Amino acid sequence: MSVNPSNGGIDEGKKAKVVVIMGPTGSGKSKLAVDLASHFSVEIINADAMQIYSGLEVLTNKITVDEQKGVPHHLLGTVSPDMEFTAKDFRDSTFPLIEEILSRNHVPVLVGGTNYYIQALVSKFLLEDPTEDVDEFCSNVAPEGLDVESISGRDDLSHGYDLLKELDPVAANRVHPNNHRKINQYLTLHASRGVLPSKLYQENAAENWGCIDTSSRFDYCLICMDAETTALDKYVGQRVDSMVDAGLLDEVYGIYKPGSDYTRGLRQSIGVREFEDFLKTYLPYRNSSGNDSVLWLEESKDGKENLRKILDLPIDDKMRVMLEEAIDSVKLNTRRLLRRQKRRINRLETVFGWNIDHVDATECLLNKSEESWDVQVVKPAREIIQSFLKTETEVGHDSTLRKSMERDLWSQYVCEACGNKVLRGRHEWEHHTQGRIHRKRTARLKNAQNFKSREKQEEEEVGLQRGIMKTEKVLNI
Repeated sequence: MSVNPSNGGIDEGKKAKVVVIMGPTGSGKSKLAVDLASHFSVEIINADAMQIYSGLEVLTNKITVDEQKGVPHHLLGTVSPDMEFTAKDFRDSTFPLIEEILSRNHVPVLVGGTNYYIQALVSKFLLEDPTEDVDEFCSNVAPEGLDVESISGRDDLSHGYDLLKELDPVAANRVHPNNHRKINQYLTLHASRGVLPSKLYQENAAENWGCIDTSSRFDYCLICMDAETTALDKYVGQRVDSMVDAGLLDEVYGIYKPGSDYTRGLRQSIGVREFEDFLKTYLPYRNSSGNDSVLWLEESKDGKENLRKILDLPIDDKMRVMLEEAIDSVKLNTRRLLRRQKRRINRLETVFGWNIDHVDATECLLNKSEESWDVQVVKPAREIIQSFLKTETEVGHDSTLRKSMERDLWSQYVCEACGNKVLRGRHEWEHHTQGRIHRKRTARLKNAQNFKSREKQEEEEVGLQRGIMKTEKVLNI
């Protein structure tokens, strides 16, 4: 058993302590982790899926050497940008690191917003990698559905989503048609094992996926760095502008390759694909002759391509307009990401019963005050961790697990008021129906239906009146 930093010794009956700092992008997770080193002997393990890769330091917002302040960081920029690093890879890499850190009597602190990485670590089952992680379940599931040989030999495997709908409509309802990676995993699972993904997950994985593994040798302290969405929106917009000034565009130019696969490796990062249309236009535009904008850019270079200077061109310049639109897309997609991260954390709490302590950084983001940061963020996080390290947890129990609600992960709900938006699972449906936008649209739809009903009633009354008048006229004749 590893050394437990809470008591400085080895105790086979007690769990070793691991701290996890999660939360939406821009909330200050990395800064908090480093600041905690002033109070605890910590080593940090990166849990951000894009910061795992080497390259694009500005775009992925990697913490710099100066910002690390001498605190050891692991899994930060260590993977080749063209490799695929799955949740299983993360789990398999992280457990040995935790053991090493504990052996030095330090506290392992995982930091990142990739919630499925963290979920892979604390849960028994990896939904993200079904083809590699369901062996222990498959032996109890009888093959059914279409013949495996006929499926694997068909020519229309490239039309993955259509094939998945034919094989397993329930599983198809759980995945976006453009999520080719997940679709291929489901199809591979069926082709290799003869197992319907929906049957496997509903009957077996639902008991394990997402839930804290109480048999784990580690006890996790889960801290969510959070802030109001409006404050995060403002901050991430400012952060993207700062990234542009710091060289983001030069990084994107350096990694750009026409026809790239944006579903694998580092190119999945927000901020890469958004510039594709701009760069497709810019490269031939740059190489054309007699172009005043390009000549001006060439003269302003200082050792390497500096696309940032395009933003200093006239406001109606074609390339400036395209570049500004690409930057706006990065901001928009980053804001969408932080909302997905917030929803995922809420789901982990309400559906899977995770006991997560929240630290609010709203005031710090708005005021940018170091004093406010120490009081509002560092102090409460320090107190949470101090209490956690003092509390011993026996093997077979887990302090991070609360009772979860009964889960309905596969049912599909359709919201007519919100443009037939599809919600998957009872929790998503309930969360959606409680939202302000849904309530406004429902009220609007109801008013429209009432208006149509009144119109129809008036038309019927008018029609009836005309019929009566016609009848009276006939009788008078």
